Amino acid sequence: MALGEFELIRAYFERSAGPRRALLGIGDDCALIQPAPGQSLAISTDMLVEGRHFFADVDPAALGHKALAVNLSDLAAMGARPLGFTLAMALPQADERWLAAFSGGLFALADAHDCELIGGDTTRGPLNLCITVFGEVPPDAALRRDGARVGDDLWVSGTLGAPAWAVACRLQPEAFSMSGVDDPGARSPDSTVAANPDVDARADVGVQASTASTNTCARPSTEHAALAAARLRLERPQPRVALGLALRALANAAIDLSDGLIGDLGHVLSRSATARAAPMGALIDWPSVPVDTALDHLPDTQRIALALSGGDDYELLFCAPVSARPALAVLRGSLGLTLTRIGTVTGESGVQLLDAHGDRIDFHAAAFDHFR
Repeated sequence: MALGEFELIRAYFERSAGPRRALLGIGDDCALIQPAPGQSLAISTDMLVEGRHFFADVDPAALGHKALAVNLSDLAAMGARPLGFTLAMALPQADERWLAAFSGGLFALADAHDCELIGGDTTRGPLNLCITVFGEVPPDAALRRDGARVGDDLWVSGTLGAPAWAVACRLQPEAFSMSGVDDPGARSPDSTVAANPDVDARADVGVQASTASTNTCARPSTEHAALAAARLRLERPQPRVALGLALRALANAAIDLSDGLIGDLGHVLSRSATARAAPMGALIDWPSVPVDTALDHLPDTQRIALALSGGDDYELLFCAPVSARPALAVLRGSLGLTLTRIGTVTGESGVQLLDAHGDRIDFHAAAFDHFR
């Protein structure tokens, strides 16, 4: 017998232990949550739509992970500690195998960050997932986008470009693959094809996924390993929550890199310039940008495009005073996470990319925009 809506919720999303941190969780008209004294609520919502943000053949466990991870990444960028989340989803059918895998991936990440599901909604329709996440942060410690200051160092966590390369290998294999054949294992496309900012990898991806080549020609083992690692970064991004909490006392501003470094940096500079009523820009030292080694075989034009505007990295970009360098060196070791200083905030509008000799590199990169 087919699962009904409420049987589906009880079987796969209502946990027997009940709410741990919410005052009232699943089962009523509203959930009740209350931050600790002296804390403010940090709230973020992200929607993932099949055919727009992920391919139709995505592993449901990975999709469950990513659906929550992109929201936790927003909390990390604010320096907020996760509390709970709601899940609204449209499903084409109640597929029990799919639901078991999806909820398993979702709850594995939720438990890792002590973030409980406290409510939501289900309906029938094209696959669409919408999560709203709640966190807490002292209001005067929140890492806002408008706090950058002239002279701040620009830092980024992790490495950049691999998720966008995984998408590009599927959608434009002849341009991005080492061997020029499609990668039948690549899945979720939540990224632009950065080598051509006018190409939207998220547009009509369901159709592209179904018609993509499944050529299984032999490929170098190094490429198989690189693509597997890139797909893992794409499908299971790791939200930098611990880093965000640690940066409360060190950084002046932060943002998570969902739409590409240049575009997301632009948001920080724009908001900060408005807050200070003064121009603000940045110098980026290209040799210092931590481009993922999976992109080493590509020409510099593609490496620049994928690393600067590819998106889907879900690393943190943050601005910190020069005086924070020693503390950040210690933090790098304690977290076991790469933190790289890539440039400086300036008092002149615009972002300049410099080569090893300090000469300007011409490039074209922009943030992803769903309506452009």
